[in-house]
Amino acid sequence: MLDPVTKPVLRVGIAGAGAISPFHLVGWQQAERVEIVAISDPDRAKAQALANRFSVGSVHSDTAEMLARADLDVLDVIAPVGQHAPLVRLAADHGVHVVCQKPMTPTVAEAEALIAEVGDRIRFCVHENYRFRPHYAEVRDWIAAGRIGDLQHVRLAMRSASMVAPEGEVPFLLGRQPYLAHFPRLLIFEMLIHQMDALRAMVGEMDVLSAVVSRTNPALEGEDAGIIVMRQRDGGATVVLDGNISAMGYPPLPTDRLEVVGSRDTLILDRDEIWLVSDPTARTKHDLAANYQACFSGLIRSFVTGLRTGAPFPTDRLDNIETLRLMENAYEAAGWRA
Repeated sequence: MLDPVTKPVLRVGIAGAGAISPFHLVGWQQAERVEIVAISDPDRAKAQALANRFSVGSVHSDTAEMLARADLDVLDVIAPVGQHAPLVRLAADHGVHVVCQKPMTPTVAEAEALIAEVGDRIRFCVHENYRFRPHYAEVRDWIAAGRIGDLQHVRLAMRSASMVAPEGEVPFLLGRQPYLAHFPRLLIFEMLIHQMDALRAMVGEMDVLSAVVSRTNPALEGEDAGIIVMRQRDGGATVVLDGNISAMGYPPLPTDRLEVVGSRDTLILDRDEIWLVSDPTARTKHDLAANYQACFSGLIRSFVTGLRTGAPFPTDRLDNIETLRLMENAYEAAGWRA
């Protein structure tokens, strides 16, 4: 394994050519001194189509073969969650650093075992990118700058119609990822885990106090609505996370409304705008479509910087396991069993 601090160009392999993969590849192409050299997917035609689109020269139907032949420095794991741990272990055996899509593993116990086995043989972070969304980063900066004072109460509501559609139409997310209909744990495991990690970045560590989840769409095996109540460890603010992905009338992509009540003021993030309640005319506005790609690119840039400098990754596996614990604790509090 060559030292990523001194190597002129980092050679990256992509494991997985699914719907989210192009956003990863754009992020890698935007990073400095990085080259995507190979793509693998069990569906070789999908891998080839992605390679053609991004001018990647080497295509494989097996990630083990790619790792053996492609002389990689980095593996980006974008495969289904059940494949994450085996692929991370395989990369570690080859001395290849890893970015792994969230969730790291299906359970905390599996994540703990993976982290222990990989140890410090490689650098390893989880692709949990919501904290890199520019609008969330701005909220974090406003809170850190003391603009609203001490935190007292936080409420984040996420709504989308991604799992529901008018009669005769296929819901957006089920059209893109039909296997999600059969996830026994859905809303929190697949969706709200993003908001949990973003909240950790904004307000610090939290503990789950209570949770309730429900399935409103009978076509799903997992839950599609729920409320999680948490408490900030440092300061004691109440944090409420409220999600629904079968909310008719909302757009197919999730929209967020965040209210952060402080001792001096209250901050509002409503979809693409951020303001203080005391001065609603002074608003910052974001391009959410651009921010979607920006969070992929921002995480990849932070990973490359960490490799080059030795700095900790914001979503290092030791940090991200705390987000996984929140997710698992929410299911336990709700009494929802997979």
